[in-house]
This record gives sequence, structure tokens and C-alpha cells, in this order.
Amino acid sequence: MFVTFEGPEGAGKSTALQAVAAELRTLGREVTTTREPGGGPLGKRIRQMLLEEDAVSAETELLLFLADRANHVETIIRPALAAGHVVLCDRHADSTLVYQGYGRGLPLDFLRAGNAFATRGLVPDRTLLFDLDPSVGLARLGGREVNRLDQEPLDFHRRVREGFLTLAHEEPSRFVVLDATMPPADLAAAALTAILR
Repeated sequence: MFVTFEGPEGAGKSTALQAVAAELRTLGREVTTTREPGGGPLGKRIRQMLLEEDAVSAETELLLFLADRANHVETIIRPALAAGHVVLCDRHADSTLVYQGYGRGLPLDFLRAGNAFATRGLVPDRTLLFDLDPSVGLARLGGREVNRLDQEPLDFHRRVREGFLTLAHEEPSRFVVLDATMPPADLAAAALTAILR
């Protein structure tokens, strides 16, 4: 089973992913946890370029994300699924649609085609959307070191959230929308329930 954790900055998806992974392992499941960008050695280098460079054009950003995704799917996700693991991924193709599409204004049809090419058609079985007002999420980042995308204006992050909610509305059988204002333990429990269901 391939499960992606999506949502705006500061929504708690990364924390929930680790808690869910621990619970699934307690239940006897083999679990692989990973993230985009940044899964594997090449992914780590691409992540650094994507999130730490000062100026990256929208087109360059997109192509780097797709390069990371193609390598990530081929070297980490597909092998783990073939071995019977539950794969929990912190961000995946939907993030490209909302950040580069709704956020940056790149054509959605082109982004969908790029994602399909990079993943060779792999689609998550379940996508958990951690929904949160972006002003709340950004405030949660507090003293944490922020990356280039975190520093985008609030209006950008609002477009990203609306993009996520639009995708969830379009694919209700794949998406489960979770209220990310819940306490972390409750949010993780809701995420686990959505996966086990």
C-alpha cells in the first residue's frame, strides 16, 4: 500500500507520518518511510538545490522536482511496494500540482503529464491531506530553519491550500481530508484509521 501525506507548511504531516509508521510496525507491518524531495542519496542533493538556492525559476524548480520523483519512485517506492511494504511518503505528485500549478501558475495539464512520466503512472492508494489555514501553519514553524518555499508570501500559501482542497474534491476516493488543528496524537490516530480503513 502506497500512502502519501500532503498539506501546507506546518500542518503536522511529518510528525504524524512517523507516529503512524511506529503504530503500523507495532501491528506487524513492514513499513518504508520516505519523503519528496530528498529520498535517497540523489534526492538529498536535489533537495538541497531546490530548497536552499536563493533564486530558482518556476520551470527549473519543476524539472528538479520531477527528476527527484522519477529517481525516488524507481529506487525506493517501487522496490518497497514489490517487497510488500506499506510505503508512507511525505509529499509526492500532488505537491507539484499545487505548489507549481496553483502556487506558481504553471499549466496543470503539463504538470499532470510530467508527474505521470516521472512516476510511470504510479498513483497513491490513499492520500492524507492535513488541512490547515496557512497563516496558522506558518506561525507553527516558529524558530525552525525555514526553506525557500516556506518564505513565499501568504497569498502563495493560500493558493496552495486551495489547490489541495480542489484535488481532494476531485478525487474523494483517494483523498482523506484531516483537520490539522487537532492535537498531534489525535491527528496521528485519525491518519492511522484512514489507512487501516
